[in-house]
Amino acid sequence: MTSSDASPPDWQQRANHAARSVTALFGRKLLFLPNTHLAAVTWQGGGRTHGWRGKLRTLAEGTALLNPWHYWWQAHYVDCLVDTGRRELGSGATPAARFNGPANPSAGHLASRLVTGIRLRNAFTVVNNYYDDMAWLALATHRLDRLAEETRRPGRGRNARVRRSLTLQFDAAGTDDLGGGVFWSKKRDFKNTPANGPVALYYARTGETAKAQALIDWLDATLFDADQHLYLDGARAGTAGEVLVERTVYTYNQGPALGALLELGGDANLARAASVVDGVERLLTVATPTPGQGSVLRCEGTGDGGLFTGILCRYLALAARDARLPEGTRRTAARLVTDTAEAFWDGRRTVEPGESARAMPDASVFSLHANTPAARTYPAGAAVELSTQLQAWMTIEAAALLTAP
Repeated sequence: MTSSDASPPDWQQRANHAARSVTALFGRKLLFLPNTHLAAVTWQGGGRTHGWRGKLRTLAEGTALLNPWHYWWQAHYVDCLVDTGRRELGSGATPAARFNGPANPSAGHLASRLVTGIRLRNAFTVVNNYYDDMAWLALATHRLDRLAEETRRPGRGRNARVRRSLTLQFDAAGTDDLGGGVFWSKKRDFKNTPANGPVALYYARTGETAKAQALIDWLDATLFDADQHLYLDGARAGTAGEVLVERTVYTYNQGPALGALLELGGDANLARAASVVDGVERLLTVATPTPGQGSVLRCEGTGDGGLFTGILCRYLALAARDARLPEGTRRTAARLVTDTAEAFWDGRRTVEPGESARAMPDASVFSLHANTPAARTYPAGAAVELSTQLQAWMTIEAAALLTAP
């Protein structure tokens, strides 16, 4: 089924299902500490175990959160929970509206526990060596604050302290080297779209519009490919002081830059946003396995790449809802999101009985590629990466946003 079918799917319920599946399979307390939450990097079905073996496995799962550590995956987990929390708010923010049942925490409450877990796991700080990682957490906590304000929940003081700390990092990362922009890491040898896009979006959302526009101007001048209508990866200084451009094109690089363009507004930025949507449709899609069913967004594999297309979908959904963009652009953005979400949904597989003691009865595993069924990419017993499941959840949440009242 595609987004053009006569009976539209219930994306709100599908998004709840994705949220329940990911949190059930991957969510843990950090070292069993109360009021903490983190996601395991991988989940692997192995059947139920009892007695001392079961206790040993539970201990191993709890301590597995210590290594490896993927800070920015957890930041996107916060963002996904905020998406779910906003849908809960739209349903009245009552216990009955909670994505995983009235007896369980709301999505916003779980997201707050997750921010606590991130700080504790990251050695009692939210600062790390990568400015793009920190930008994702800054964006997520800003959205969490707005959700908390609307639901009259505590936690905004903590989130404000997180953002003050991170804003200082972003301010220090911006220099005149290479003509402007912020560095990608504290090695300070590379400036790229993955850092400048989300930092620009964060500045735009927090009222620092001049700083945001300066970063967008640098991206447009240095890393926008006018032929492809897409942003290239990054730039560094050559041995003679020249600017060397890394010309690789990734799906997720387009997303936060698109979000910043929309947040800033203005004729030039909106025209560039429409151009990016066009470039994405022309060059970043792949055919579906079923002839005649069009195309979906390409996905970038496992590891960090497992998040890339979900991030793009988040911001394409904002473009689809932005009345300042041409109607054709909005339709294209909406179709890319809903068709990709439909492919993820249709390609999911159900966790088999006995495969996991912590999964709900109908929990799903989603494929790492929208155009390939999960039964092929993640058969029973395979190690499933968190990044890929967040990607599918994020995409389904983006489709839910497009059908929200």
